[in-house]
Amino acid sequence: MPVTTLRLDLPPSPRGTVAIRIGEDLSRAISSDLSRHWRGRPLAIISDSTLARSFGSSLQRLLRGRGAPVRVIPLRAGETCKTREVKAAIEDRLLGARYGPDAVLLAVGGGSILDLAGFVAATFARGVPWIAVPTTLLAMVDASVGGKVGVNHPCGKNLIGAFHHPKAVYADLRFLRTLPEREYIRGLAEVVKMAAGLSEGLFRFLERRVPDILRHRPAVLRRLIAESVSLKARTVSRDERESGYRHVLNFGHTIGHAIESASGYRIAHGEAVAIGMVVESGIALRAGRFSAPQADRLRELLARLGLPVTPPAIDPRRVLQFTRSDKKARGGSVRYALPARMA
Repeated sequence: MPVTTLRLDLPPSPRGTVAIRIGEDLSRAISSDLSRHWRGRPLAIISDSTLARSFGSSLQRLLRGRGAPVRVIPLRAGETCKTREVKAAIEDRLLGARYGPDAVLLAVGGGSILDLAGFVAATFARGVPWIAVPTTLLAMVDASVGGKVGVNHPCGKNLIGAFHHPKAVYADLRFLRTLPEREYIRGLAEVVKMAAGLSEGLFRFLERRVPDILRHRPAVLRRLIAESVSLKARTVSRDERESGYRHVLNFGHTIGHAIESASGYRIAHGEAVAIGMVVESGIALRAGRFSAPQADRLRELLARLGLPVTPPAIDPRRVLQFTRSDKKARGGSVRYALPARMA
């Protein structure tokens, strides 16, 4: 199967362009690119522990002979790894191995691993390059593209972080073959978010192809990933630091992040965002910015894809409390990325 290459063009700066490759069995491409562009520089593979033995070890073997150390740092995936304490532990291991400003980090895993490893890269030795290998659908279409990295805080999700783009992204579709079904469905929430805010064509495609999406049809899956990544890359290129236009990508996330935090991260990100989109479309409806048929259409698509559409059994006052500490809040006022219409 051919490799699709997309590009995220950043504003004129040393950050340049991020190449995003979508294909299957990209291990040799990763090894070849690392040897060509980062030869002689120490590499740390920060990986989901379930993948560290297989993918991390095989990549270590492929990278032998590049004239620099390669270390694998396994982590237990999930939002609970996104803490300042885990970040400090990684930094201690890098410093203990005498890694410095010439280090390169390779992040292998879902969104939480990418967020954490990218934040380590943003601050270690005042910033080192990193490469993203997303292994979940959610990470492929969202977390790996855009440069937002960070960790959580007891006051809320992603409150400590930075913008630090990976030098390259490798979305290897073979990882999705072994992805648990629940994880796969959670990733679809971010695809729906992208379609609802940015592409009527993609939204209609999702509505038409629900059965094929749930059967993991390769051609359908490849298209929805490529279109989602392309939409996000164009949006980030237009507003890299989220000063205005990029807020469209936060649809469902003010309520979604608050639900995650209020539940102690027992409710996963994709499910929380799905519920968040339903709640926030209701807010947009009451504000006269969204029509009832549009809200119904969104809710129906999420339900057909197997995503939750009703708020969980959590004290709503606690959810609202977390919205006030959301990163988008200004002067104590809660901000929502409400759609004016379906894209």
